[in-house]
Amino acid sequence: MFNIERWQEIFEAIAKNKLRTFLTGISVASGIFILVILLGAGKGLQNGIEKQFEGDAKGIIEVWSNTTTKEYKGLNPGREIQLRNSDYNLAVQKFGGEIDKKSASLSSWRGLISYGKESGNYQFKGVNPDYVDIENATIIQGRFINNTDLIHNEKVVAIGLKVKQDLFKDADPIGEQIAINNINFKVVGVFTDPSGEREESRLYIPMTTNQRAFGAGDKIDGLHFVLEKKDNYIDALAQSKLFTEKVSTALKSKNIIAPDDESALGVYNSVERAKQFYDLNLYIRLFFWWVGICTIIAGVVGVSNIMLIIVKERTKEIGIRKALGASPVSIIGMILHESIFITTIAGFVGLLASLLLLEFVGPMIQSDYFRNPEVDFGVALSTLGILVFAGALAGFFPAYRAAQIKPIVALRDE
Repeated sequence: MFNIERWQEIFEAIAKNKLRTFLTGISVASGIFILVILLGAGKGLQNGIEKQFEGDAKGIIEVWSNTTTKEYKGLNPGREIQLRNSDYNLAVQKFGGEIDKKSASLSSWRGLISYGKESGNYQFKGVNPDYVDIENATIIQGRFINNTDLIHNEKVVAIGLKVKQDLFKDADPIGEQIAINNINFKVVGVFTDPSGEREESRLYIPMTTNQRAFGAGDKIDGLHFVLEKKDNYIDALAQSKLFTEKVSTALKSKNIIAPDDESALGVYNSVERAKQFYDLNLYIRLFFWWVGICTIIAGVVGVSNIMLIIVKERTKEIGIRKALGASPVSIIGMILHESIFITTIAGFVGLLASLLLLEFVGPMIQSDYFRNPEVDFGVALSTLGILVFAGALAGFFPAYRAAQIKPIVALRDE
């Protein structure tokens, strides 16, 4: 605990070295400021990545076909693999117990969509009813495609909010007829998608209707699965990897693809991809910690230097204290108090400035992979601990040197 005399001594010591103390305080404050800003930026990156991935259901597995690159069972490489309804049915029959949501898809990337005098080019896709959950889309009007639509090849369509705004303006589209490549479809629903405008510029129709109305036969271009939810990320990652391997093996066997041909089938595993992004974000945040701490160390060196100067200037005073019976521990405590006081006050200024900046400017910075930079309570406590440690570290060596001063030598100092 500091008494009044101790406080007076500290202020007097600081007052004698105003300029040096001020410059050193700026160095410490800037170090804490930079550290907290960098940590806030790291949190902003994490928030942005999490926002991107919450746009899709967790545990998504997608499979699509490519070209073979290896000879297998007498078949030359370079074959175009075409997925069909039978591939989807095979995956569902063999692994249905592990699957929560499922859908095949067949996309047309540029369809001419028209309503009255309005028209535009949009992507339309044939899908199964579960696809709305796989994409994490939200129906805001009407409904999505259902099983009855698939069974009866109904010409119905669910449109994205962007399509609705472009074609219908403020009018209610439910029940209206739109033309998709000159074939009429009845609008049964409007959806939004958290991923943004690109996904809301799509239209979804029943898979069977897409294949029949546009002459695709039994062709599909993608398989989409959401696995049963696991309690933790490690189990979910292991589950998704195993499922991906089993589906790939089954489809390769059916389509006569070499087991080691990694190019014939494309596979997307959202859990693995999320891990890659989270690992990258972790490395970035560790780098930010390193840069911030290095900046603080530079400030600590400055504090240590000024404390050495103070010790030099107070050599005679220290000698008198020791001659009067002051112990080395009390001398060390005196110097450490001053060092900790300087770094703590300067550090709090830097901490407060950085938190205010994040609070008022952070919400204004928004992008796909960066949003709401912030520093949580645990990090603030860690920063406070760094402040105290930095002050003690900066003052220890000057304090130890002061404690070694011999009274007889100190009293002779000029």
